[in-house]
Amino acid sequence: MPELTLQDIEDAARQVYQVMPPTPQFVWPLLAQRLGCTVWVKHENHTPTGAFKVRGGITYMAWLKRNWPNTTGVIAATRGNHGQSVAMAAQALGIRSVIVVPKGNSVEKNKAMAGFGGEVIEYGQDFDEAREEAIRLAQVEGLFLVPAFHPELVKGVATYALELFKAAPDLDTVYVPIGCGSGICGVIAARDALGLKTQVVGVVSTEADAAKQSFDAGALRETASANTFADGLAVRKPVPDAFRIYATGAARIVSVSETEIAEAMRVYYADTHNLAEGAGAAALAALMQERAAMEGKRVGVILSGANVDKQIYAKVLG
Repeated sequence: MPELTLQDIEDAARQVYQVMPPTPQFVWPLLAQRLGCTVWVKHENHTPTGAFKVRGGITYMAWLKRNWPNTTGVIAATRGNHGQSVAMAAQALGIRSVIVVPKGNSVEKNKAMAGFGGEVIEYGQDFDEAREEAIRLAQVEGLFLVPAFHPELVKGVATYALELFKAAPDLDTVYVPIGCGSGICGVIAARDALGLKTQVVGVVSTEADAAKQSFDAGALRETASANTFADGLAVRKPVPDAFRIYATGAARIVSVSETEIAEAMRVYYADTHNLAEGAGAAALAALMQERAAMEGKRVGVILSGANVDKQIYAKVLG
C-alpha cells in the first residue's frame, strides 16, 4: 500500500465531512485519576453508525463511483461495523448491498445493517468463513466485493487519527484495537504524515491474538479460533497488507483478556458514561494493563465503537 500523504488524508476528511461531522476527543478527569496519566479518548462511538468504519465506507464508495460508475451492487463480510458502513454508503449511492455475517452474529448489528438497506445473509461459523462465502457470492451474483482492508478504507479511517493528533499532537502513546487492521493502519498513516513521534500500540484479544503472534514472530500466524465476545477483534488470520504496515509501524501489540475488556467497558460507563462495545473498550483495557509504564504520560485510546447487544452489555454491567 502506498504511503498516505497529509494531503491524501485531508482530502479524505473533506469527503467524510460531507456525510458526518468530526467526532470529539475528550480528556476525562476520572480516567486520569484512575490511571495516573492524561487520557484522551477518541470517540468513534459518536459516528452515524456508532463506529469508526463508516469513514472508510464513505471514501471507498466515492472511489468506487469514480472508477466503476456502472456498479449496481456491492457485497462485504463483517461482524457488523464494516457492514453498517458499507450498507449506509451504498444506500447513499442508491446501489444494492449484500452483507455476509457468521451464524449467531450480533442480532442488533444485523438489524442495524438491514436498517441501512443491507441484505443480511448468515453463513459459516466465524468471520473468516463468512468472508469466503462473500468472495463466492460476489462472482455468482456479479457484485463488487468490498474487502475489510483496502487503501481507500484506510484513507477514510485515517481521518479520525488526524482529528485526534491535531487536537493532541504531543501524545506519548496511542492504543488502537486490531481486527482486520484498517484502524491501526490509519493511525500509523496519520502519525507518519504529520511527522509525530507518538508510539502506536495495537490491541488484540487473548482469544483472537493472531496479529500479536504474527507481530512477535515477524511472520504471518493464524489461530484455530477467534472466540471473543469482542466481535470486532474476532479474526483468525491477519490481512497481509495490513500486517506489513503495523509490523513496522507499531511499537508493540498487547493482548487483553475477556475479563479485562469487560472491566474496561464498565470503567467507560462509570468514568465517562459512554457505551463501548468489546473491541471499543480494548484500547482502554490495554492502557489499564500497562498503567505503571504509562504513569504521568499523555495517552490516547481509541473508543472504536459502541455497537454491543443489549443482553451482552447488561451482563457486563451486572
